[in-house]
Amino acid sequence: MALDDYLDSEVAVAVAATAVALSPRVRRVLRRGAVYGVAGVLKATDVATAAARGVARGASGEGDAPATGDGRAETAHAAPGTTTA
Repeated sequence: MALDDYLDSEVAVAVAATAVALSPRVRRVLRRGAVYGVAGVLKATDVATAAARGVARGASGEGDAPATGDGRAETAHAAPGTTTA
């Protein structure tokens, strides 16, 4: 390539874009953006799943009974020292 080729606007833009893309600062920003993007998608999925579970629980009529952390309805426990059949 001759020196005149490097002075074309298309070549100058490509060279500048390559220099920016290869800089450590730009790569760091892109990595950070990717990490935040993935975290945002995971959080949005969690929120959507929780909302869908709430709608399903309300539609099935289980909304009256308080639910434990594992999704089962809470049951009454026998007093300590007594046995159940």
